[in-house]
Amino acid sequence: MKRLFGLLVAAAMITISACASLPDRDPLQVTVAGIEPLQGEGMEVRMLVKLRVQNPNDAPVEFTGAYVRIDVLDRTFATGVSDQSGVVPRFGETVVAVPVTVSVLRMMSQVVGMLDGKPVDRIDYALTGKLKGSLFGTQRFEARGEFTLPKSAPAGGA
Repeated sequence: MKRLFGLLVAAAMITISACASLPDRDPLQVTVAGIEPLQGEGMEVRMLVKLRVQNPNDAPVEFTGAYVRIDVLDRTFATGVSDQSGVVPRFGETVVAVPVTVSVLRMMSQVVGMLDGKPVDRIDYALTGKLKGSLFGTQRFEARGEFTLPKSAPAGGA
């Protein structure tokens, strides 16, 4: 019995070391493909965020759930989870839909943060999250960018 247990432990260690020796995988590339309004309740706004997930690797990524957080001006703006499952094909892409919630209080905080007397010409954002997988574990992702606000026309015209 001890010998069988020892063989099982040795086999498990070899399997773990083989997985650890797999070459590094490139990170998933995630962008917002679309946003649709959803019915909210009370003091919240709900949206369906559609994420385009691209897999630049030679192996498919299976997932059984997703989490996303959207930060605006370095503050959490919206969060959401989904139990959607699927596969991002090798060297392929798929769209993952995640309902997110924005608290009206968070929105007000964002607006107040923008009213500090300084002109606002761009708004920085960060999108972070993860796809819960089975074979390769959790695949984390991050995307950053900015929205450039249109400059207002000078008063009086030319």
